Amino acid sequence: MDLSIRAARRHVLSGLAAVGLAAALSATAQAQTELKVGYMKHPIQDASLDMMDKWAKANNVKLTRVPMAYNIFMEKVTATLTSGNDQFDVIWHNDDWGQLWEKWLEPTDDVKGMENMSKWPLDAFWSADKKLTVVPMAYTVGTFFYRSDLIKPNEVPKTWAELVSTGQRLQKEGKVKWGYVGGMSFNNTWFSFWWTMWSNNCDIFHPLFERDAAKLKAGGFKAAIADPCHKQVVEFWWDALKTHKISPEAMTSYGRNEANAIFMAGDAAFTLVDSTHYGDFSDPAKSKIVGKIGMAPFPVGPNAKVPTAWHEIWGWGIPKGSPAEKKKLAKAMLGAMMLDEEGQVEMWKKTGGPPPSNKAWAKIEAQDPVFKQLKNAVFDQKPVAHSAYYFAEWPAVHKAYSDTVIKALTGKREDIGKVLEEGAPLVSKAAMN
Repeated sequence: MDLSIRAARRHVLSGLAAVGLAAALSATAQAQTELKVGYMKHPIQDASLDMMDKWAKANNVKLTRVPMAYNIFMEKVTATLTSGNDQFDVIWHNDDWGQLWEKWLEPTDDVKGMENMSKWPLDAFWSADKKLTVVPMAYTVGTFFYRSDLIKPNEVPKTWAELVSTGQRLQKEGKVKWGYVGGMSFNNTWFSFWWTMWSNNCDIFHPLFERDAAKLKAGGFKAAIADPCHKQVVEFWWDALKTHKISPEAMTSYGRNEANAIFMAGDAAFTLVDSTHYGDFSDPAKSKIVGKIGMAPFPVGPNAKVPTAWHEIWGWGIPKGSPAEKKKLAKAMLGAMMLDEEGQVEMWKKTGGPPPSNKAWAKIEAQDPVFKQLKNAVFDQKPVAHSAYYFAEWPAVHKAYSDTVIKALTGKREDIGKVLEEGAPLVSKAAMN
């Protein structure tokens, strides 16, 4: 054969091989599976997603983050779930809406690492056929924060009365503008009304501290908000705002962000908010009180003798509308997150969010004395309360409750009892609609 013909043939074969290789590489790239995660843009959620991303890159999976604002998240995702489409393969799942979504979410009992977490916070996430519908992201716990540069650990208020007197003293000494600041508006009631409610051995419905929806329904969803213990809660806040003036009167409109901003500016001695905000409090770019923060148990009211606490979880859910192969990959990814102890230690360091696996806790406690404070403030306390109710009408109940107590707080002190009595049937009615 002529040498020039041979050379030409080799050139053609070489070209075909190159084309074949390019096609194979293109097919491989196209074969990469995408998992779309719908979530709220928040440091704790990003830290959890960072762990998932490590697994995704190692397994040729494209992880696409789809952040949404809190005020549209529930409505948007509910519409997606009920339509059965596959817009998301993983979603942020919260105890506030756990029972609303259970019929549209994949069971997660078989995800690796689930055995390493506490079972207490899972009550909101069981389906009607007793299947779990969540994989935990982090514990979300109410935390009483104090300024450790202003008071010593043994001076932290243990009662409401001490909270008032200590706050007033620090105000008079010119060390702070406010004794206490916390969210109070609708969807921020945990940081004012509700922590004091539970710390006064009180609740929203009878039986007190019951969260079994069937038992509450059997009792007619009898509201407890006109009980003496609840009247004491609202009177405490009326006095805090208007008589003792340890809190700003405008606090009735504050969300957690407004309250956090005042605390981070160094203008308040105490606040109560989720521990996940410790990351912001410790960020020099946001906070003037870095390194000046302690955590302690909730101060108790006159109707209680020992502190209480709440701890729930933020988690991840897998929509049933996601394709079968993607659901399998999502479970593998979430299992890798649950078993990533080093990643969970980093989550704590970045955000102050207690990670989902209790196996990571010992490592954190050995490195960070603040975590030991948090354990004492929250996880070591007994009894604890669930921070929400778990039935479909709960959002409507929350709104009816918030409208009632804000109305009581903005009126005359002597009318508080009357306003609560008028509002109690509205709270019960909201639960039964």
